[in-house]
Amino acid sequence: MSSIMTNAAAMTALQSLTATNRALDQVQSRISTGYRVADATDNAAYWSIATTMRSDKNAMSTVQDALGLGASKVDTAYTAMNKAIDLVNDIKVKVVASTGATPADKDKIQTEIATLQSQLKSYADAATFSGANWLSVASTVANGHSAAGVHNDAQIVSAFNRDAAGNVTLGTIKIKVQNIKLYDSGAAASSQVNKGILEGLRLGTTGVRTNTAVNPTTPGAAPAANDGYAVATLTVVGFGDAQIAQMIKVVDETLAEMQDGAVMLGAAKKQIDQQKTFTTSLMDSIERGVGQLVDADMNKESTRLQALQVQQQLGVQALSIANSNAQRVLSLFQNG
Repeated sequence: MSSIMTNAAAMTALQSLTATNRALDQVQSRISTGYRVADATDNAAYWSIATTMRSDKNAMSTVQDALGLGASKVDTAYTAMNKAIDLVNDIKVKVVASTGATPADKDKIQTEIATLQSQLKSYADAATFSGANWLSVASTVANGHSAAGVHNDAQIVSAFNRDAAGNVTLGTIKIKVQNIKLYDSGAAASSQVNKGILEGLRLGTTGVRTNTAVNPTTPGAAPAANDGYAVATLTVVGFGDAQIAQMIKVVDETLAEMQDGAVMLGAAKKQIDQQKTFTTSLMDSIERGVGQLVDADMNKESTRLQALQVQQQLGVQALSIANSNAQRVLSLFQNG
């Protein structure tokens, strides 16, 4: 039926063309942005998931930076600790050489020992990176520590975690500075156990740091039960072989503690490297996962674009034909 009031064919052609144009706009948007889900109107659920995961990935990038900074701090302390161990080994050699030496030779040996002791302090003081020094510290309450001579653990942010409920927590790698410090200016004078590894007095009999240890009152005499020595203040001048034997014991135990500290720093360094590798892989995994949710398939969209462009052309032609038919009907009335 032909009607001059209602052009059903033109209306159908127009609706089809409008739908084609809408789909064409969508495909062109996907091709230009590269996203199948560019905002919440495209797919609210996928957009929300992708936005959250992108935010988490950015947080992990910050964690990577923190791990890099932490790795530098650990590496600085580790390098200085190893150099200090070499110096303490040299001091041990000098102390051994002083056994049976004449007073004149001991004076010369002590000059060398004093130089090494000074170098030890220099190494510890120089082991600073970004304001952090774990070998030469000042553990005081004023500096935020729990007690004088008790250094808080250093923490390195190592992970950004989100659980199933959406709660966020940060993982950390702890460095027990109390176990690796070589000098501590904040420790009480009477507390040998809280001083640094090199400066706390150790019993000559066991080499263990203890608050009962005291400096020998009579150099050259038979060792007393509480005679104590420290690598940082050790001197062989005037001391007899029995006391020097205790000094060797003290130096040896000091080396053992320093080696334990180096092992701890080395383990932390390896853990940080592993965490950096894992975080990088996790970030890549998140990026792939988000891409699967929101990225456009460019091959598919390109094919659709070509098809829709053809449909658009055909739609324009169909609308033109429908309008032409209406014009012919109208002309019949005008000619009649």
